[in-house]
Amino acid sequence: MKLKNIIIGITDCSKYSHYKNWMQNEPGVEIIKLSYHDKNLNDIQKCNGIIFSGGHDVHPRLYNKPEYLEFCDTKNIDEKRDEFEWRVLEHTQQNQMPVLGICRGLQFTNIFFGGSLIPDNISFGQPNHSKIEEVSDRYHDVKVKAGTILKKIVGDETGEINSAHHQSADNIGNGLAINATSSDGIIEGLEWELHEQKPFLLLVQWHPERMSNQKSIFSKNIKHGFLNAVRNGIQ
Repeated sequence: MKLKNIIIGITDCSKYSHYKNWMQNEPGVEIIKLSYHDKNLNDIQKCNGIIFSGGHDVHPRLYNKPEYLEFCDTKNIDEKRDEFEWRVLEHTQQNQMPVLGICRGLQFTNIFFGGSLIPDNISFGQPNHSKIEEVSDRYHDVKVKAGTILKKIVGDETGEINSAHHQSADNIGNGLAINATSSDGIIEGLEWELHEQKPFLLLVQWHPERMSNQKSIFSKNIKHGFLNAVRNGIQ
């Protein structure tokens, strides 16, 4: 059966090429980079689904904790990106578009729905989930909750994922629910609590687009689960 052609918007970041490469070889998939640098917010009208990529720390004023700024990487904050992606996310919700959020994408979406972040895991007594010596991703176990969309997609309740973040979700946004945690208690995934009544929304703290094993259920299945949801949403 011929697959439906779809257009996926991916928000811009310094490692945008990883996300593009992860998606562009899939049959029937066209990619649009969404970036305030290109002033192309209107291109979201062409998209069937959106990926919110990783990268910059989100400015803590967006979750009403401006005093957390000292714990952020201030050289790695881009308020223009925050503003642009806020508008992209507003559009996805107004138009019931499928969304996949990765790393910062999870954090940003959680904030959008009223949640908050741990601004720096180590400073707040949380486990270190950042890169190893800023060179390579960490790898650790993940536990997936039964009855979630994530469990349906990956088909297992345990596995190994990569990790490269110094911030984590703290308070969970309105309507969201945890679907995965690390063995040391960090939130690794979010989705709609009432996912059967909502458009597709999957947020993961790891980086499926650059896992060393691209055949892993935590990479391949995430990608195909998202693309299937996008295709199923086309009338």
